[in-house]
Amino acid sequence: MRKKLTLLVLLVVLTVLALPVSNLLYSPKSSAMARIATDDKSFATALEVMAEKCGNCHTSDASLPIYSGLPVARGIIQRDIDEGTRYMDYLQSLSPKDGKPVSEIVLAKTEFVLEHGTMPPGRFRLMHWAGGLSTSEKAAMTKWIKEQRARHFATGDAANSFASEVLQPLPNSVELNVAKAAVGNKLFHDKRLSKDDTVACATCHALDKGGTDRAQYSTGVGNQVGGINSPTVYNSGLQFMQFWDGRAGNLQEQADGPVNNPIEMASNWPETFSKLSQDTVFMQEFTSVYPNGLSKENCTDAIAEFERTLLTPNCKFDRYLRGEAAALNEQELAGMQLFRDIGCATCHAGKLMGGQSFERMGRKSDYFEARGMKMTDADNGRFNVTKVEADRHAFKVPTLRNIAATGPYLHDGSQTDLAKVVGIMAACQFGKTLKEDETTKIVSFLNALTGEYQGKILQ
Repeated sequence: MRKKLTLLVLLVVLTVLALPVSNLLYSPKSSAMARIATDDKSFATALEVMAEKCGNCHTSDASLPIYSGLPVARGIIQRDIDEGTRYMDYLQSLSPKDGKPVSEIVLAKTEFVLEHGTMPPGRFRLMHWAGGLSTSEKAAMTKWIKEQRARHFATGDAANSFASEVLQPLPNSVELNVAKAAVGNKLFHDKRLSKDDTVACATCHALDKGGTDRAQYSTGVGNQVGGINSPTVYNSGLQFMQFWDGRAGNLQEQADGPVNNPIEMASNWPETFSKLSQDTVFMQEFTSVYPNGLSKENCTDAIAEFERTLLTPNCKFDRYLRGEAAALNEQELAGMQLFRDIGCATCHAGKLMGGQSFERMGRKSDYFEARGMKMTDADNGRFNVTKVEADRHAFKVPTLRNIAATGPYLHDGSQTDLAKVVGIMAACQFGKTLKEDETTKIVSFLNALTGEYQGKILQ
């Protein structure tokens, strides 16, 4: 009996060992990542590594190992692929459309993995002994990341030690048409854009309230209440899309939305033009900039140009990144390090610290179940635009610039306490429970992100 048991144990051990050994001997077809065309030598080298290693779980065309047909194995493997591609599909992310560079969010997520050794997970390496990254492979990928960031995303005024870091200072200004922005400023504050002359863009995006209305949901014409929190208009010109669900591709498209929305302004452009055209002074200024007169295109262009002026640089953190070492105190520095070590900067990256990607709310735990509120259409997020199931509950990552001045928080406006939001995000997105002093440090760092508008710190 003991002999049979020993043989059985030996058979099981040999079978288990045979699986990772088979991965060393078996060469699956290469991922389509390896066929992405590039003239960039650093990118080509990094691609070769990522196609072989990261492509196992982070591509939609991942090659399955030879034992994937075994019971249980297929389900485990598919779960890893589903989770991996939800977090980042390299096949899509490394070949962006319109000749754009690989996004800084892809760079940030990849860099975090390299720095913290979080990928591949232990269970994967048990079955794939060659699945880890060598020192030279990490170096090749890091080199590409730093070069890409310096070439496409660095603002150029960071101190040398921060020049290629994941977080960058806000620029002090951007190129724009001053005359157009002046007209846009007037339109932004003009309540005649609404049906009953009670609501302007500035009603929900008040410049003296952090670029928001500081309400859970905004109130429109006839005291109608919307169903999603109004995001800040400050620094919105730096975001890759507009609205929580990205239904507007740029500021002009965004400016067109509220005028026609029955809950917000409940109007339309012809109705608005009939009122604006009676204002002789306004029309003289408008036609001096737009000689062909009032049109949706001209009005939204002017509003968008004004919104590009709404930069809030020179916060304490910006000064620190520019080389002013004493700009952040000990607690704020500790909070910054925690912010990076936890992984917050993988999504809240770059100069805007957000606004560059869609992320699923509740990656590690169910946010909506914990929230306890009734689900609404707004909770579907990006799904409402794409109708792709993988986009359900995915939202544009909000900027953390001026976060202390822009509550209440989250897409549903359900939280007023920034410390509580930090705890929610750590738990839902990273599966981490923060200690009280850790939360305090991170909140201190977030408070150091409040910048200046027209030379004055936002209140």
